[in-house]
Amino acid sequence: MIRRSYFLFAAICALLLIAPLLSARATEWEESTKVLEIFKSAGVNGTFVLYDVAAHKYIGFHKDRAEIRFVPASTFKIPNSLIGLTVGAVKSVDEIIPYKGHPKPFTKAWEKDMGLREAIVVSNVPIYQELARRIGLERMRDNVSKMNYGNKEIGDSVDTFWLNGPLKISAIEQTRFLARLAQSALPFPEEFQRNVREIARLDKGSNWTLYGKTGWENGPDPGVGWWVGWVEMEDRIYAFALNIDIKKESDGAKRVELGKASLKALGII
Repeated sequence: MIRRSYFLFAAICALLLIAPLLSARATEWEESTKVLEIFKSAGVNGTFVLYDVAAHKYIGFHKDRAEIRFVPASTFKIPNSLIGLTVGAVKSVDEIIPYKGHPKPFTKAWEKDMGLREAIVVSNVPIYQELARRIGLERMRDNVSKMNYGNKEIGDSVDTFWLNGPLKISAIEQTRFLARLAQSALPFPEEFQRNVREIARLDKGSNWTLYGKTGWENGPDPGVGWWVGWVEMEDRIYAFALNIDIKKESDGAKRVELGKASLKALGII
């Protein structure tokens, strides 16, 4: 009896160990020639990933790069908003946060007090840095780990870790995180997940709604540019993530251009 119980315990442990591997293998990847041609025509080095949640399948371009982690830059404004709401650093997405940045910021649109609803649209770094300081290092660390975001490393600087590192995330990991947010499946209050989805909404078509956020490491200088988000189409969710090497300032506009072209080529918008 004891021996039988031992073998049963060992079998259960073995299944628990291999379950994550089986799950990872169950997710298929399809390389898209349509997306390849879009990137090739643009002369851009990068990757695009579309995660079909219902089919548990990825389709995209440059899988190897899609697995490489980069600093999230301003795409972190999405999880930053969720954490800020959850810990009470702001009462709502419309609570006004004072501007405490430089007198001559990256763009004039930043240089005023505003709430998260407006700040995420203009990608106001100083406002989100103030939000991060309100959250505090330990609460930020705990919640980044709780949401299983990228490498989960935030270092010792609470208001720069998503801009300069050590936080990094891959395109595939971005899609998994955003798919959970789109379904209110993160371990955070549903109300706040809904609030963040609301301020991340970008566009709407006849049968789809587009959500997303750009990011630019080291902008406006050379670095890695992001566009991430998801599309709700009828009763299905498609999360996506694009990142490219930005070599000159004019490359910044290509993030959304290539992303939308890829979504259209795949019949999502």
